[in-house]
Amino acid sequence: MKNTVNILGINFINTTVKQFVHTLGSHIENREKTFVVTANPEIVMDARKNETLMNIIQGADYVTADGIGIVKSAGLLGVPLPERVPGFDVTMRLLKLANKKGLSVYLLGGKDRVVEKAADRIKSDFPNVKIAGYHHGYFDLADDQIMKTVESTKPDIILVALGAPRQEQWISESMPLFDHGIFIGVGGTFDVIAGEAKRAPEIWQKMNLEWFYRLVRQPSRWKRQMALPQFAFKILQQKLQKNITPADKPFM
Repeated sequence: MKNTVNILGINFINTTVKQFVHTLGSHIENREKTFVVTANPEIVMDARKNETLMNIIQGADYVTADGIGIVKSAGLLGVPLPERVPGFDVTMRLLKLANKKGLSVYLLGGKDRVVEKAADRIKSDFPNVKIAGYHHGYFDLADDQIMKTVESTKPDIILVALGAPRQEQWISESMPLFDHGIFIGVGGTFDVIAGEAKRAPEIWQKMNLEWFYRLVRQPSRWKRQMALPQFAFKILQQKLQKNITPADKPFM
């Protein structure tokens, strides 16, 4: 049974980045299909409003804590997580693993120019990685030709950068067609790999202010950040409910 922490109805795996990639490596060796969701507070709050998304996330094989808000909330609830397990960090370690073992990787998502640059950068930095193929993210999810094209390349790792919840929906609907592969939604990872966007400097990451760095660089993100206080309020509610024993609960 997986060691997980339940936060607002979603079970987050209790692991480190290093441990998690080792786990994924075992799935690759056994040719097991594996669906990974990297969730931050915004995604959690979206899932609480979207039953379809919640069902998709709850049906994933693993949900990782991609956001310091998730880690801090787990500690507040008395079930601490060791660290963030962001999609970018998992991706880079998976690429190192793929380079070591000569695995194949498919890149799906982002702008045409960006995904091409990301593929070229991976070829340069990880020469033993087999790029099974790549495709931009501007397509209709109802177009099953895309999933057939990806499946025909038989990739070991499928990096899906369509943005949440679109990437999770595509993975959920496409996985039944495949017989193996690690499927992981990686958001804006291709932009960083391609050099089109910068990740927060390490000092910001260590201060747990990566979210603020992105907000400063992309002020348009402020609407998404409005989910953070709502998330914090729901966490406090969950903590209060957890602390109330059955005998303490009022009659309804």
